[in-house]
Order: sequence, then C-alpha cells, then structure tokens
Amino acid sequence: DPAPNRKEPTVAVAYVQEFQIRDGDTSTTNYDAVVAALDLKQAPDGLLIHTAGFDHTSGVFRIFDVWESRAQGDRFMNEQLNPIIERMMGEAQASGETSIATAH
Repeated sequence: DPAPNRKEPTVAVAYVQEFQIRDGDTSTTNYDAVVAALDLKQAPDGLLIHTAGFDHTSGVFRIFDVWESRAQGDRFMNEQLNPIIERMMGEAQASGETSIATAH
C-alpha cells in the first residue's frame, strides 16, 4: 500500500504552436501584440520554459512552452491567452485585416 499522504508525481507537459510564414513575412507584430496584452510581470504559475522564434527551414514561427503540469498550461491558455487571441482575431476581422492566423 502506498503511503496515505503520498503525492502522485507530476509530468512536465510541452505545448508547441506553429504559424506558417506567409509571403515571406517574418515580422513579430502579432506575437508582440499578444505579449504586450498579456502584460506579464513574471512567469505564469507553472511555466518552466518559453521560447518563440522563426524556423526558416520549416517555414514557421514556433512557440514552445514547457509547463509543470497540463492543468497549469491549460489554465493559462483558457483564462489568459485565449481571451486575448479571440479579441484580437475579432478586431482583425472587423477591420478587414487577415494577418492573424490560428494554429491547428
């Protein structure tokens, strides 16, 4: 029998988002706008690693995050990141811009 107060081990989780480079555009305008809107003073709870940059060989802008747990990553995405992206996509649609792309 396991000890009654034994905590289950957690496994770090990686999230990868990739955005195709379109028409050779390697600006970071959208990424920078999201970062500014997040206005983080420190790393979100559970974030271990965050990197973002262009992979010209694959033709993508890649965001790579590692979280202590899936729950922490999902919480950040659902409560902080997604509302900002949804608002920006709505604003871009309303103004006729099409420069914001979603990752699938």
